Amino acid sequence: MKQKIGMIGIGLMGHGIARNIAKHGYPLTVLEHAGNQPLDELKAAGVTTQTSAKDVAAASEVVILCVTGTPQVEAVLLGAGGVLEGLKPGTVVIDCSTAVPTSTERVAQAVQAAGGRFLDTPMTRTPKEAHEGRLNLLVGGDAALFAECRPILACFAENITHAGPVGAGHRMKLLHNYVSLGFVTLLAEAAACAQRAGVAPEVFVDVLAKGGGGGAALERLKPFLLAQDTSGLRFSMSNALKDLTYYTQMAEDGSAARAVAQGVRQTLEQAVQTGNGERLLPELVALLAAR
Repeated sequence: MKQKIGMIGIGLMGHGIARNIAKHGYPLTVLEHAGNQPLDELKAAGVTTQTSAKDVAAASEVVILCVTGTPQVEAVLLGAGGVLEGLKPGTVVIDCSTAVPTSTERVAQAVQAAGGRFLDTPMTRTPKEAHEGRLNLLVGGDAALFAECRPILACFAENITHAGPVGAGHRMKLLHNYVSLGFVTLLAEAAACAQRAGVAPEVFVDVLAKGGGGGAALERLKPFLLAQDTSGLRFSMSNALKDLTYYTQMAEDGSAARAVAQGVRQTLEQAVQTGNGERLLPELVALLAAR
């Protein structure tokens, strides 16, 4: 018998995760929430729903979280009607969210004190890969528990890396997102400068692609640079700011160098503070060019 899975957070990424878990035959229960993507496809596949995180946990042997960030993780696990109130002994909590590692360690201790087990498994890639079951996962936690849960993770991930103990997954995710979002922000600023300097976007893209500016960040920005198409990177500026804020907090906690990261965060912060938080990251090019 396959384990009963519960899932909280059926957003752009979570919907793809849930779809692939159900596709692999796991009994799945999800939380009804206003922030969910439409559940019609999942319900048609036999997925059931509950109206509280407590009830999701009570119906599950494994609970997967895919929420926005640290405040949401803490609320859904530790708050009134939360997962810990319905947690059964031995239940595994798998956190796919992006979170502050020091909070992750505290949350893991609370789960363990309640009789559960915990993995942090943040993801990289986009909603497209989530839909296809081809995410990358960075896992923090006990190696034996990771091995036990790997078949579940493989339902929705293509590359799965055990990064170390609890918190290591979230630390690696923040490092990854700082580099990837930092590249995108740098390219957006350069593209805005090119636009104001009269450099044709197709020339800008072609020269960078053939030289040191080529890579994933340019490929994701290219549709917007050439055709004002944001589909190459469906990631909001507010989410990018959240991740950079978490990263700079982690760097500060470790007394690590962070001057470049602070510059990236300030650029994103200015975009969000001017009312553009829900716009997608490629649109940062237009915002910077219009200054």
